[in-house]
Amino acid sequence: MNTDRSLSASDLDVLVKGDGPALLLAHGAGGGIEGNFGLVLDDLAQDHTLVGPHYPGAGGSPVATEPLDLDDLADQLVAAAAAAGQDSFAVLGESLGSAVAVRIAARHPDRVRALVLTAGFAVADPVLDLAARLIKSLAAAGQWEDVARLAFLSCLSPTDLAKIEPAYIDAVVAQALAGMPPGTVDHFDLASRVDVRPDLGNLSAPTLIVVPTGDRLVLPESSHRLAEDIPGAKLIELRGAAHILNEADRATWLHHVREFLDTLPAVPA
Repeated sequence: MNTDRSLSASDLDVLVKGDGPALLLAHGAGGGIEGNFGLVLDDLAQDHTLVGPHYPGAGGSPVATEPLDLDDLADQLVAAAAAAGQDSFAVLGESLGSAVAVRIAARHPDRVRALVLTAGFAVADPVLDLAARLIKSLAAAGQWEDVARLAFLSCLSPTDLAKIEPAYIDAVVAQALAGMPPGTVDHFDLASRVDVRPDLGNLSAPTLIVVPTGDRLVLPESSHRLAEDIPGAKLIELRGAAHILNEADRATWLHHVREFLDTLPAVPA
């Protein structure tokens, strides 16, 4: 029986959904659980318990009062899983969530059964670093609409952008702005500072790296470097996919992720 429940662990707003082996979800900067994983939540919840904490300033989580710390955030996500009764889990991290997932595995190796890292990076590459700097400077100047335009341009593929009539672009940007969480700048600030490269060689959990090859916010090469440095990591490319996966690319992602999860040992009763 699938269930939806709201929890509050370490002041985070947490979605808990489904039954079965646990999947801890780590979302990206300027996003949230629905924004990153909404297309697959119902499917995965059929046979997994999903634990989806929102970072400070996303979902219903309060905005941080000081710069985010990667270790603290990783520990908060683990605390959310523990509060949901889940002692072990696979971690599905996207974009910034990939670095969070790596740090979770480094700090809590006995809890992490596997990692799925999508559009990931160990340290901000030049494209992500420049985007984070622009977002922070535009936000500081109060130019939030331009922040939304930059995110809109960076996160979609040229094919998806071409489907949008020019007359409707302002409306789509306004929609993106309305969905942008108040913690967006804090998230991108953290994304510009993380460096989990020292963690990679010590990871022991089975790892799947999913690379959207059309990503224009995080260079695909960043994911390839993750795969090179994590022992035994498996890499899958989503040809032409953008940073934010559209419905078709997310369906392909789901197929590969389910195949990977099916290879994991059964959780002891």
